[in-house]
Amino acid sequence: MKCPYCGESDSKVLNSRPVNDSESIRRRRQCEKCDRRFTTYEKIETIPIMIVKKNLTREPFDREKLLKGILRSCNKRSISLQQIELLVDEMENQIAGMETKEISSTILGEMTMEKLKALDEVSYIRFASVYKQFTSIEEFITELEDIRKLKR
Repeated sequence: MKCPYCGESDSKVLNSRPVNDSESIRRRRQCEKCDRRFTTYEKIETIPIMIVKKNLTREPFDREKLLKGILRSCNKRSISLQQIELLVDEMENQIAGMETKEISSTILGEMTMEKLKALDEVSYIRFASVYKQFTSIEEFITELEDIRKLKR
């Protein structure tokens, strides 16, 4: 960190504390050369996770978009908003913990279906019907039979 007074690059940190938003840190520094004090604010730089769509276009991961899709599939079910937000939090943490900064929409869709299947089977079927683009009643029946087999 360069001293704003003399340009020296060596300074020592006298005090550090988080700022109100807890995403940045306020540091009180002292220049090693001129002994003058100055304040810096450091913000954590995050690299957005990109979603690679089926047509190979990329867009930043959007928590709100995921939340809205799950809310739609859980509509009129006895699932609280808190449960849905917890599910989205778990998914977001799982994605952030991956080694890569890009994830395919297919993997994201599969993760969503897996979480919904554990939460509520009806919501899972609603989501799967849109995600897998069911075109016939036979596809619904096959999916329902797969769920029934898992319960046995």
